Amino acid sequence: MDNYQPVLLAGVGVEDGHTRAVYEARGGYSTLRRVLRESQPAEVAEAVRASGLRGRGGAGFPTGLKWSFLPADHPGPVYMCVNADESEPGTFCNRVLMEHDPHQVLEGTILSCYATRASTAYIYLRYEYPLSLRRLQQAVDECYEAGYLGKNILGSDFCLDVYIHRGAAAYICGEETGLIESLEGKRAWPRIKPPFPAVEGLFRKPTVVNNVETLACVRHIVERGPEWFRSMGTPPDPNQPHDPGSFGPKLYCVSGHVQRPGCYEGPLGVPCRAVIDDWAGGVRKGRKIKAVVPGGLSTGLLTPDELDVPMDFNGPVQAGCLGLGTAGVIVMDDTCSLIDFLYNSCRFFAHESCGQCTPCREGTAWSLRIMERIKAGGGRLKDLDLLLEIADGMGIIPGTTICGLADGAAWPIKNAVRKFRPEFEEYIRRTNPRGYLATQPVPALHGPVMPRLEQPRLEHTSSQGGAGDGRTQAAVAGGPVPWRKTIPLG
Repeated sequence: MDNYQPVLLAGVGVEDGHTRAVYEARGGYSTLRRVLRESQPAEVAEAVRASGLRGRGGAGFPTGLKWSFLPADHPGPVYMCVNADESEPGTFCNRVLMEHDPHQVLEGTILSCYATRASTAYIYLRYEYPLSLRRLQQAVDECYEAGYLGKNILGSDFCLDVYIHRGAAAYICGEETGLIESLEGKRAWPRIKPPFPAVEGLFRKPTVVNNVETLACVRHIVERGPEWFRSMGTPPDPNQPHDPGSFGPKLYCVSGHVQRPGCYEGPLGVPCRAVIDDWAGGVRKGRKIKAVVPGGLSTGLLTPDELDVPMDFNGPVQAGCLGLGTAGVIVMDDTCSLIDFLYNSCRFFAHESCGQCTPCREGTAWSLRIMERIKAGGGRLKDLDLLLEIADGMGIIPGTTICGLADGAAWPIKNAVRKFRPEFEEYIRRTNPRGYLATQPVPALHGPVMPRLEQPRLEHTSSQGGAGDGRTQAAVAGGPVPWRKTIPLG
């Protein structure tokens, strides 16, 4: 790891690195030229499959396997949807790539479209990324001028058009079928599967949906070879028969209570503690860690004793988290209230649930109402068991919802209550000394017994004492965090 050289972030920080001229001066599009001259689409697809590349958008599904689901005899058209709707709290690596090195993303997209025989690509872009929009559109225009897009690209039979589509700021559009529904101009309700997008996707045609970082990796796999890609990362776990391994470089976003928040690059499998201490400079002001979100808010929480887990697709799962997710690390120090954390988490997912599935629609809403009452001083110890009952009953994993948003909403509840239950119990006893043992139904927060909270307060309420400044919400929301280039390890 000491000798690791950035690949995905190599062009970040280069003056005018977002322009085609600078990208080409660094060797950009030479791989595309060679592939169109020497390779067939099946050869490119096989290289990606052999590399073991897994989707960087959260689920970690093998990219080459996803491409293989496309029907070989379909007359077309085939579509490529680039998922640039980066809505997971604590995640901003796609924004870094699109703003600083958009041609790397485009070259990976073009190569992927060639491999899958896609004739049209739609970049579904998060609405709150105006600079990404300008940089991407400039890059697309430059590619058309240079003949990298359009009809008969570089004199070959390959034709490709790329369009940028701005989303309407909805977390659910990060789910691939919700994204497709939105692209079609409809409400972004995830589709029941099967059929899967590879068979019947955008406009009911075969469609591939890949994340921005995933497609950026494709460019380097084709350029350097599958063996190079598999030379970094972690091999399959022999105790997990369905684990295909975690290979290649990965972008790690670090935010919250650290010295140097930013986007860092390293191989998959780096210990979470190394990401925080060696790259982000450790916890700010010399304080201790209370909890860490390993991969974006929906993945749950790690305790201080679990920070040595490898940051690969299997590591956080062994610590009881949902998965690696987007590798968006959010650090909370010992001044942070887990009650505030869980309240903000429940509020976010209740707002972002599309409402199509009853367990998610009702579960996220009732979880928020319970947390509102706990935070306002009306909590009962029984409420913690109710929260766990709600969380355990919604999501794809228990088989009650169409998409995984409910799992993402449930995991912070499961981890926070189960791993930090003493803090929740102490808060409930302290703020509701007369009613914390109640077992009968209690009035709602907004009923006649308890006053309505006009504005949620963000003051510190943990057992450690001390006044807060809203840092918990900023950490959970993954708010504006300055980007920093990767630093030497060791």
